[in-house]
Amino acid sequence: MDPCVNWPAHLQPAVAEGLSKQPLDSISKKIVSMGFNCVRLTWPLDLMTNDTLARKITVKQSFESLNLFDDALGIQIHNPKILNLPIFNAFQHWSRSGIEPWTKLMVILDNHLTYPGWCCSDNDLDAFFGYPNFDPVIWAKGLGKMATLFRNVTNVIGMSLRNEPRGTRDYPDLWFRFMPKGAEAVHAANPEVLVILSGIDFDTNLSFLRDRFFNVSFTDKLVFEQHWYSFSHEGGAWVKHNSNDICAKIIGEVNHNGGFLLDRGFPLILSEFGTDERGVDVSGNRYMNCLVAWAAEKDLDWAVWALTGDYYLRTGTKHMVETYGVLDATWKNVRNSTYLQKLSGIQHPFRGPGLQEKKLLLHPHTGLCVTNNHSGNVPTLRLELCTKSEPSTFNPKEGILWINKMCVETPDVAGQKVKLGVGTRCSKLGQVSATKMHLSFKTSNGLLLCLDVDERDNSIVANPCECLTKDASCDPASQWFKVL
Repeated sequence: MDPCVNWPAHLQPAVAEGLSKQPLDSISKKIVSMGFNCVRLTWPLDLMTNDTLARKITVKQSFESLNLFDDALGIQIHNPKILNLPIFNAFQHWSRSGIEPWTKLMVILDNHLTYPGWCCSDNDLDAFFGYPNFDPVIWAKGLGKMATLFRNVTNVIGMSLRNEPRGTRDYPDLWFRFMPKGAEAVHAANPEVLVILSGIDFDTNLSFLRDRFFNVSFTDKLVFEQHWYSFSHEGGAWVKHNSNDICAKIIGEVNHNGGFLLDRGFPLILSEFGTDERGVDVSGNRYMNCLVAWAAEKDLDWAVWALTGDYYLRTGTKHMVETYGVLDATWKNVRNSTYLQKLSGIQHPFRGPGLQEKKLLLHPHTGLCVTNNHSGNVPTLRLELCTKSEPSTFNPKEGILWINKMCVETPDVAGQKVKLGVGTRCSKLGQVSATKMHLSFKTSNGLLLCLDVDERDNSIVANPCECLTKDASCDPASQWFKVL
């Protein structure tokens, strides 16, 4: 599992965001310190097809033409080496800077749109092949040119051909006609780089690949990408329906639309997801718990949207704050450490080449895993960083949860801590909700209790099961545990 973060460089003035706030070196080190080892760096096609923009306009001129004088001054202070470079040379600068964090970060170059600006809506003029601003021939040439220019940059490991194809013409037939041409252009220019393909419907739908083969001259480096936001499905679904039911339903749709590719042996990256980190979006909060559980189960590579603290210029507004950004507007501090901790639960692979498979019990809401609490006289359970947690196993047929060869012994009274034993009094647990993330048991008097988290000390306790009815106002996040 490679954890990536999206770093936008596709908006006006066609320069990677944040360079007026912090040195490239500082931002790069911050990316690594937050647990990411990969950047999905976005770019506009115009950067490869318009020599005036790419070669004849400097960074300083680009900013000043947009009245972004304070940002031009910020770049002069924090990144003076790029101030008088042409726009494309500034885009290339990170690959030639020799900055150590960049040499350790993998980079995916994502062709986000045609002309610099914000993306995306159905009525954009570059939404799909054949739209006024999306000429497939020019696009393929631009991809090939970008692939050529970064051919010898070893940490550029992939090229995403086009972000979020969409609109009234996003037909599979057109996708199959033109997407292979872009793929072959990249492959011809750089035989080593991964070729990453987006689906249709804002990259939420790859289901047309279920019964039709993608015909290119190579297959061993094809990767597919999928996007998933809280608003990607039925409007308001996360607050209209019970969280267990809607999570299970939407995971089924996500698997049908793209997840099935994993079962067929194709790599799939969740290349955009995220939510408002201020915590005010109920739909976003519920969706993120569901997404983290699914991503962990699939052991996915992913790229969260976004690194951005704020934008130089977005839809006419200067210094618009990105509430989905993992950095705040200073580009120095983490916006929400709790959100980052949630992501930490899926930042490390659970299985794969060279790895010893380690089964865990993940608490998606916190991004932590269940482990043995050795601090007391009687072994109990608590949450811990997944990298430090002891292995766990759960067989749904047997219903026994084992933590490092000790089994769970549930209390007979609500509110008490869950204990661990050596096997003589193992409790039988059931999975009682549509998500199968409620681990439940019955007390001697027939009360149904579920594993829960005591937020005071992150210990695992037993409480009455919540949100098993159709009540849409209920949030079961504290009682969700994903068996991995």
